[in-house]
Amino acid sequence: MVAHYDAAGSVISEVSRAAVRAEGLWHACSSVLVRSGDGERVYVHRRTDTKDVFPGTHDCWAGGVVAAGESPDECAERELAEELGVAGVPLTPLFRLTAEFDLPGRAPVREHLWAYEARWDGQVVPQESEVAEGWWLPLDDLRARLADPSWPFIPDGRLAVEEWFRRRG
Repeated sequence: MVAHYDAAGSVISEVSRAAVRAEGLWHACSSVLVRSGDGERVYVHRRTDTKDVFPGTHDCWAGGVVAAGESPDECAERELAEELGVAGVPLTPLFRLTAEFDLPGRAPVREHLWAYEARWDGQVVPQESEVAEGWWLPLDDLRARLADPSWPFIPDGRLAVEEWFRRRG
């Protein structure tokens, strides 16, 4: 079960993940940007081809849907540990976004995204069911890849990283 939000960003109930996907219900997700200790690189990964939404696309955020009864902060910690094996690091809240994306032949994705940052120089242990491959990428290289329309990047991740770059100046 996941937290069901309204368009304004308040929790209104809990619903199944399947209902969120099938009906295009508002939900929340937490996303963590993992940067190297010196801040010069970001951990980027390619989603597995079996993901139910945007399979095989690239992303630079570790995250997922906020579970019923869970706060966005708790979700961020849980997802970072599950997805990349990174635990016990401080998370810095960055910003919150609202996003809507159309999916051909499916209900739209409607989400409130809570963005966080973590600094990490330790080992990354990707979750095999979610991450096909991952690597550290210098910030300038990430900007260049995002400018290439042929590089498949998850839409909400793109929106969030572009906002992150915009706020950095």
